[in-house]
Amino acid sequence: MLELPPRRHLATGIQAFLDLSLLVGAFVAAYLLRFDFKIPPEELRSFATQMPLVVLLQFVALTIFGARSSIWRYTDLAHVKSFVYAAFGSLIVIALLRLGLPNPHQAWRVPLSVNLIDVLLAFGGAYALRVMRRAEYEYKQKRVQLKKHINGNGKGNGNGKSKTKRSVLLIGAGRAGSLAAKEIEARGDLDLEIKGFVDDDRSKLGRSVVQGRRVLGTTQDLPRLVHTHGINHVVITIAHASRHAIHRIVRICEEIPVKVRIIPELYEIIEGRVEISRIRDVEIEDLLGREPVQLDNESISRELAGKTVMVTGAGGSIGSELARQVQRFGPAHLLLVERAEFALFDIDSELRADNPTQSIVPLVADVGDESRMRAIFDLYRPHVVIHSAAHKHVPLMESNSTEAVQNNTLNTRLLADMAGEFKAEVFVLISTDKAVRPTSIMGASKRAAELVVQDLNPQYDTRFVAVRFGNVIGSAGSVIPIFREQIRNGGPVTITDKRMKRYFMTIPESAQLVLQASVIGKGGEVFILHMGEPVQIMDLAETLITLSGLKPHEDIQIIETGMRPGEKLYEELRFETEETVPTSHPKIFINKLDTPEPETVATALKVLARLVRERNEDELRRFLNGLLPEARLHAAPSQNGRERKKLVLVAGNGR
Repeated sequence: MLELPPRRHLATGIQAFLDLSLLVGAFVAAYLLRFDFKIPPEELRSFATQMPLVVLLQFVALTIFGARSSIWRYTDLAHVKSFVYAAFGSLIVIALLRLGLPNPHQAWRVPLSVNLIDVLLAFGGAYALRVMRRAEYEYKQKRVQLKKHINGNGKGNGNGKSKTKRSVLLIGAGRAGSLAAKEIEARGDLDLEIKGFVDDDRSKLGRSVVQGRRVLGTTQDLPRLVHTHGINHVVITIAHASRHAIHRIVRICEEIPVKVRIIPELYEIIEGRVEISRIRDVEIEDLLGREPVQLDNESISRELAGKTVMVTGAGGSIGSELARQVQRFGPAHLLLVERAEFALFDIDSELRADNPTQSIVPLVADVGDESRMRAIFDLYRPHVVIHSAAHKHVPLMESNSTEAVQNNTLNTRLLADMAGEFKAEVFVLISTDKAVRPTSIMGASKRAAELVVQDLNPQYDTRFVAVRFGNVIGSAGSVIPIFREQIRNGGPVTITDKRMKRYFMTIPESAQLVLQASVIGKGGEVFILHMGEPVQIMDLAETLITLSGLKPHEDIQIIETGMRPGEKLYEELRFETEETVPTSHPKIFINKLDTPEPETVATALKVLARLVRERNEDELRRFLNGLLPEARLHAAPSQNGRERKKLVLVAGNGR
């Protein structure tokens, strides 16, 4: 019994048959058009002789130039070039044969007019066949998705029809907007009907973008367009939209009012990795985020690829993102050091799922445990150490000052010393803007840690650098998750002082810039990251309430509670006496700091260790004020709720 070929072979055979049939039909049509559908009898012999040669040449050209190897249902404009190359290639060969063949072979000489018509019909038709296949595939997919959506959500109405679609406008008629519109039109489960585009480029007004959908106006016309077309909501489809642009659009939509949504990471659409189902509400990260970080991937890869990289505090919000970013560059081994078991389990599981072949070593360890850390260094010999383990909550550390100094300063010295001893190539300390003119124990302990890495740099071949940045959006204990929780609970939203301002950056941005700074650093530098403009906390609270669909001061109250111990109204990224020097990266700068005397640092560390052992918090604060002339530390808060005697201890030059 004859055995049927596999399905894919059958499909390939059918496609080849369709291509050959079309090429034959195109040649016949070309001859008919050339002779006004009345081919003279004397030309019929030439026609019959030429057709096999021409069809074979064109079929081979389609194969050689890759036009036949593409999957028909995914055909798009990017595939046109292979058909153009095949057309020109076959045309040139046939033209050369015509000109080169002697007169006795007249029957083989294809008329140029026939050849030109044939090329247009043959290759245009071959491409059209594939476009028709894609259209049929998308139609079927749309019906399947629509059916699943109706059945899965119980939104059918008994006659197989879906509910009325929501009318939307797409803001941004560029390439990203066009691709987003095509994907939305192809999806049957999104319940969206595109009424048109909005774009501030006036040269696009009135022009058709996708399937007759036109640019109807600019963002200033949104109130009129929403009313005229009965718009349910607008969707931002601007690739790499700046926070200022998103904020402006959100404000306009709030005044109309109309719901505004966004498709995140639109660069994925341009790269062909479209996930239109991720249309979501605009979030505070969209308004605070900035343009994507441009990394020197080649230099970072040289720093990390094939090496053993240790990330401490790997279960935290910053540490886990650093681990994700490091994994992208293919280290030989990725050591995840974390003392919180469940946090370590989470990041370890995530990274293994993303890259099962990556060597990941989860290590439950406290960076202050010398014997444990020494065993780890001795066994794995890390080339790169990224130290993000730290106590960072400002008010909490005010009443736990000895723990802050132990973890943030003394443990940093222990770990950095070990990195130098075991000949690591680079040690990167994650620091903070709160280390500038510190008024909190947390900030002072981090500033002391910066002195530690500066002091160690000349003592070892290891490059020691510190990277200083501000608040990270969404990190554990940061203000934004707290505000969101308060809004979910119906308010009030509490702020310490309406005048307070803070710098913000996203977790991925901060992690990427840390890796870039580690490559730039030659040793001994304190890097600062470009943080943009500071954000007023009152504005932040109001925006979060608005994005939740509520009205600030009406639906949700905002109340001031007063500044907490150690807090400042404004954060700074450098001292007035520091010189800021640009680097090869536009978002990374070097703070030129005086290198501390080795004897001063050694003595200071001994005193700090003694005061930590004695749990002498007041004396610890006095000493830090003396060690760090720019510090403004107050007396420790009382443990029983009563305020201790206030001490404002300022050291150096009568400050």
